[in-house]
Amino acid sequence: MIEIILTISLVLFGIAIAITFSRIVIGPAFPDRVIAMDVVGVNLISAMAIISILFKTRAFYDVILVLGILAFISTISFSKFLERGVIIERKRDL
Repeated sequence: MIEIILTISLVLFGIAIAITFSRIVIGPAFPDRVIAMDVVGVNLISAMAIISILFKTRAFYDVILVLGILAFISTISFSKFLERGVIIERKRDL
């Protein structure tokens, strides 16, 4: 019973990721695309957790951690780019 529920939720996460990819392509503004990329990251993390439960393994926990860190760093860098126009500031005092 639990396997059926997890499989259905995995399919629903796949549909949510597909819809969010359409928002990345169609998105009217750059901030909408950034938020959609963050949502894809969260949905991928959730899907990997469900796959880990289905396969009864802990091997995917490292992948979940890396995806979470990458999603967080990409969201922070995009928001910094939107705010200031550059990601890495360099002082040019030479």
